[in-house]
Amino acid sequence: MAKRVPYLHEEQIERDAAALLADYERARGVTILRAVPIEDIVEKYLKIGIEFDDMHRLSGVPRSGLGFEPDILGAIYFNERRIVIDESLDPVENPNKEGRYRFTLAHEVGHWWLHRPFFAKDPAQASFFNEPAPASVVCRSSQAKEPVEWQADFYASSLLMPRKVVMASWDEMFPDRRPRVIAPAVPVDHPFVELPRIECRIGNFDCSETDDNVLDRVARPLAEQFLVSPIAMRIRLEKLGLLHRTVPHQRIITGGA
Repeated sequence: MAKRVPYLHEEQIERDAAALLADYERARGVTILRAVPIEDIVEKYLKIGIEFDDMHRLSGVPRSGLGFEPDILGAIYFNERRIVIDESLDPVENPNKEGRYRFTLAHEVGHWWLHRPFFAKDPAQASFFNEPAPASVVCRSSQAKEPVEWQADFYASSLLMPRKVVMASWDEMFPDRRPRVIAPAVPVDHPFVELPRIECRIGNFDCSETDDNVLDRVARPLAEQFLVSPIAMRIRLEKLGLLHRTVPHQRIITGGA
């Protein structure tokens, strides 16, 4: 069962992530211009250890689903100051999982920053039998919509893709600085730059681009710069109002505007 946490507004979570980055930059005397050095922040600045293990084995939960992908991606032990990431995300063994690994690591930092006061145990209440302490928070993909996991996800997104840095990168990639929108089926006046959908049909099968595919084409170059997955970057760009699936109603230009 997911743990309960107080409501946090997106702006507060984003401010908290920005505060950590600002503190890190001051301490290191650096300015983050693209990829956030998340491992250095965790290990050298926050002094939290990073380990890899089979999270399902540790949790006593069998893997299930297509391809037996892990549902449990990571866990954090507040009192022991350590994070354990599922071994399938080890970027050395699986370089194609680097973006997912970095996001999972930042997600655990979100728990550390936002939820530690609620879940950290009193050391004086340690087990009488000296049993290993259970994880403070175990993160499961299947519980992503639970408030405790959503908050950590949004924190990770804000930490790895800082608003100001992403906006500056967008302006470099698109000197017009205008948001993009998927070209509407019915023409309408609006201030955005339209993204054409690649149409394709094989016999009776429609293999045209989905909305996600269209937006991923724009997000992918930035995802590579920030070392995150195209999906993570696409979601962040949508949240920042730089990518749109449809023209927002309030941005439609009318003759009386």
